[in-house]
Amino acid sequence: MSLFITCPVESVERASAFYAALGWTYNPAMSDENVACFAIAPEQYLMLGTREMYARVGGTEALVGDADTPSKVTVSFDLPSREAVDALVEAAGAAGGRIGDIDDYDFMYQRQFDDPDGYHYSPFWMRPDEAPTA
Repeated sequence: MSLFITCPVESVERASAFYAALGWTYNPAMSDENVACFAIAPEQYLMLGTREMYARVGGTEALVGDADTPSKVTVSFDLPSREAVDALVEAAGAAGGRIGDIDDYDFMYQRQFDDPDGYHYSPFWMRPDEAPTA
């Protein structure tokens, strides 16, 4: 199954520069002046569309906010190491993202960042051989 996460953005060019700085792979075949596609992982994609384009798809006009009021979801994904989590979050900060909290649990290391359009990401690393505690 393929997964596509679509986000309305203020500027496709600015958003593309941010995600390229994270090292995510731009897919020109699925992009044009109104939308940019980035591969996050095999069969997982982030689509960054102009607010106008997003509003035309599926009657979502009421869902289109701005950098202070986007649709609030947290996109969480695992990375292979604690260092990979730190590297991604630091790249997000250097590219203009807002860095959030660090959660360092017995079983998981997790950090937070928002992109320039206000979308929230929470990359994490699960410690091997650790089970979550209640």
